[in-house]
Amino acid sequence: MSSLDQHSSIDFIRAKVSADLESQAIGKQVHTRFPPEPNGHLHIGHAKSICLNFGIAQEFGGLCNLRFDDTNPTKENMEYVSSIQEDVQWLGFDWDDRLFFASDYFEQLYQFAVRLIQTGHAYVDSLTAEEIRFFRGTLTEPGKDSPHRNRTMEENLALFTRMRDGEFEDGVHVLRAKIDMTSPNINLRDPSLYRIRHASHYRTGDDWCIYPTYDFAHPLSDSLEGITHSLCTLEFEDHRPLYDWLLRVCDVSCYPQQIEFARLNLGHTVMSKRKLHQLVEEKHVSGWGDPRLPTLKGLRRRGYTPQAIRNFCERVGVAKRDSVIEMALLEHAIREDLNRSAPRVMAVLHPLKVVIENYPVGEIEDLEATNNPEDPSQGKRKIAFSRELYIEQDDFREDPPAKFFRLSPGQEVRLRYAYIIRCVGVEKDPETGEVTALRCTFDPETKSGGSQSSRKVKGTLHWVSAQHALPAEVRLYEALLTHPNPGSGSEPQDLHHLLNPHSLTVLSDCQVEPGLRRAPFGSRFQFERQGYFCLDPDSTQDRLVFNRTVSLRDTWAKIDKK
Repeated sequence: MSSLDQHSSIDFIRAKVSADLESQAIGKQVHTRFPPEPNGHLHIGHAKSICLNFGIAQEFGGLCNLRFDDTNPTKENMEYVSSIQEDVQWLGFDWDDRLFFASDYFEQLYQFAVRLIQTGHAYVDSLTAEEIRFFRGTLTEPGKDSPHRNRTMEENLALFTRMRDGEFEDGVHVLRAKIDMTSPNINLRDPSLYRIRHASHYRTGDDWCIYPTYDFAHPLSDSLEGITHSLCTLEFEDHRPLYDWLLRVCDVSCYPQQIEFARLNLGHTVMSKRKLHQLVEEKHVSGWGDPRLPTLKGLRRRGYTPQAIRNFCERVGVAKRDSVIEMALLEHAIREDLNRSAPRVMAVLHPLKVVIENYPVGEIEDLEATNNPEDPSQGKRKIAFSRELYIEQDDFREDPPAKFFRLSPGQEVRLRYAYIIRCVGVEKDPETGEVTALRCTFDPETKSGGSQSSRKVKGTLHWVSAQHALPAEVRLYEALLTHPNPGSGSEPQDLHHLLNPHSLTVLSDCQVEPGLRRAPFGSRFQFERQGYFCLDPDSTQDRLVFNRTVSLRDTWAKIDKK
């Protein structure tokens, strides 16, 4: 059986890898890499690339490197390096001893550049950045040769050496490839390979004052590491001829294949690091870990699981054309995972007190509740029942509409795991008329195991004992941006005008089961009838804080069914 036959849901990249293995075009082992720039935190789009690169290596018995493309010292630091490593491991992948940095290769890259000068494939240009842009031409007009393009090899070597020695200020010179200024592909119109940048690098310090561009460092780093398949997103498709040209003229021993795939675009949010930086720096969010952001740090704090994100990336698949994925698909993935794994608890987000008049004053009763009906191995728990309870305000209507099967005057409902109660009275604020408490009675025979335990009523409500419940803050999250595709259109969207004013709602008077006090930060629960929630690190012993991961309503399941 071929490698291709072993993969039932084959995509075009896996088909290519499989064919290359069978034809022995790449030797006997696949070798991929995940190459983030350490200039920001990873987001859900990076998760797709992580799953693809590490996943293909695992599926085909190969290797995957983690390499930081750290060629821009003004925007990179160790905070991002550490965060990226944490995110990759959190997703469930490991690079073993294959952690690399483009900065590891600075001397080798410099020598490659020298070789290009010696073979007539590179020159030092002294035009300004604005002049270079002008000489490069447009999509419809060819570029023009720089007046410095025909410097001699000796002149270029001398200038490049002086660039490295720090004799020139930023922007005075740049090393450019000598390819074709009339090429229809602008990336081949003598692209920049090295620029002067007097900035301290977070790893190499002040050893260098010239730094390679991404387009120069990336293919050569791939080659130095023995990468067989360099997987990248579609915006690099036009860069592939330059990638191949550099490998060819540098006469390397390893020729990786660049293959492009569609990036992951998620509705109602942005994936641009520049725009994410803007949201953080302008304090529209609380930081890179804000649960409204699509960063892996933010999704983790919101309660998303690695398995849900991996499942989501698998469902999205690998395509050749960009598209926008509905947020509902990501929400479906986390519901599906947490439905199996998250224990159920009861929490009241908008409390309304209920006094059960015929329940003995001071009596406390332990009732038994199921932790997760999807997983019997999670067992059961005890919950306290007493004379005074809290239910949701929305579960009561003094003047109920038709088909309102919750509580109203004279109406009966069942309390989850407890008794059937009937509303017999309503207490109100004399000034506002707001309902402040309900007076009810209970039927003691309707408890589980009682003679009337099977008596049917149309509504079942969740509740907590007022005497035992813990106060909690609950943060409800909605989409951060109002536009379904903020990156669409020919004009850049102004994020200020797209911010959703209702992206965060804080409920400060919630009441939750007392057993949650012992939960560690990051624990995930289903609040019955409410949704899935995660315990936030802002919690204290006296006041728990929960982030809503996702509501119970699954719109994607309905879309998918249709």
